[in-house]
Amino acid sequence: MKSTIHTYFPKVSDIKKAAEVIKQITSVTPLQENYNLSSQFKARINLKREDLQQVRSYKIRGAYNKIHSLTEEELVNGIVCASAGNHAQGVALACRKKEIHGTIFMPAPTPKQKVEQVKMFGGEFVEIQLIGDTFDDAYNAAKEKEIISEKTFVHPFNDEKIIEGQATVGLEIIEQSNELIDYVFVPVGGGGLASGLSSIFKQLSPKTKIIGVEPAGAPSMQKAIEHKKNIKLNNIDKFIDGAAVQQVGDLTYKICIDNLDDMITVEEGKVCETILEMYNKEAIVVEPAGALTISALESFKEEIIGKNVVCIVSGSNNDITRTAEIKERALLYGGLKHYFIVRFPQRSGALKEFVMRVLGKDDDITFFEYSKKTSRENGPAVVGIELENKEDLVPLIKRMKELNFYGEYLNNKPNLFEFLV
Repeated sequence: MKSTIHTYFPKVSDIKKAAEVIKQITSVTPLQENYNLSSQFKARINLKREDLQQVRSYKIRGAYNKIHSLTEEELVNGIVCASAGNHAQGVALACRKKEIHGTIFMPAPTPKQKVEQVKMFGGEFVEIQLIGDTFDDAYNAAKEKEIISEKTFVHPFNDEKIIEGQATVGLEIIEQSNELIDYVFVPVGGGGLASGLSSIFKQLSPKTKIIGVEPAGAPSMQKAIEHKKNIKLNNIDKFIDGAAVQQVGDLTYKICIDNLDDMITVEEGKVCETILEMYNKEAIVVEPAGALTISALESFKEEIIGKNVVCIVSGSNNDITRTAEIKERALLYGGLKHYFIVRFPQRSGALKEFVMRVLGKDDDITFFEYSKKTSRENGPAVVGIELENKEDLVPLIKRMKELNFYGEYLNNKPNLFEFLV
């Protein structure tokens, strides 16, 4: 994945300088081998636990490094930023530490937990404004504020000092490892972490392969690299809010196109499976963006056998109110949750027959809603069924058809699915 693009490239000396700057506010997070994952993939899988930072993500590194670099005049005028959550928390804590004022623009759908954390870290030094549906909406509002207020804009990823601050994650990994690291899986949103981390590895550990990982619903870096142009996506899935941007940074794109050995995407449902598995097996809480790299291991299961692998766990700012949606997406992805339009025959006892003869012994109805308010006992209904094994779907549909209950399968009809469920 090489190009002829020449651009800014973070130097080792600048990254080490950033490490000195941020050590007064950040932790050197653990690099821990995960024995369950190591056993599953027949490799040594290490987790870089950036979820254990004070703000529960790596974003404090770049935010503090950038704000520390401002002049006294700029500090007095204050700063403005846009963020889907984690950058905002880093900026808020940096503002409090430096005792400067910050205005933080966040998309309106940002999980409440992240908004409350920003308020807590920033205290009296920050003002939060929720605006628009995406990061890009918040970004545009923040840039307008920058112009009219003369505040300094602290970009979440497309800034040299931000990139150098995020690069300290890679510097720590190299210093913590006693042997060659074969693969590093790094999450990609705007590209600040990926560009910084890949830069330090290319200089200090060039044999290490750096794999960028994006949500399948927001593949902005992958598309930019494919087109050899930093394009803007028209529509994105905002579920993995910490890594869902419509366009990556110009700086980060130019570094990543040279430095990344591969750029892949992971389905949102797979990420949800990983979130649940990490909680249930490891008692580790990860946010969707924080689960991206672990979710990507399945795509490299043959290549990483016997290798020394690092996954960046980028954050743990997950809102508990999203748990139901996370479980639903995981079940849908795993083929265990299915929705149908069921047409009940116009005879008495049809519903009882459906339960007794159509459902398998381990099947469970988790959603049921008649589509008509009158003649309910004879009308079609939207029914959600959770299976014990995904292989049970074909026999279930066969029984529905044989007994004249089958109406329509909704999982593969996204527009109808979203309207009815």
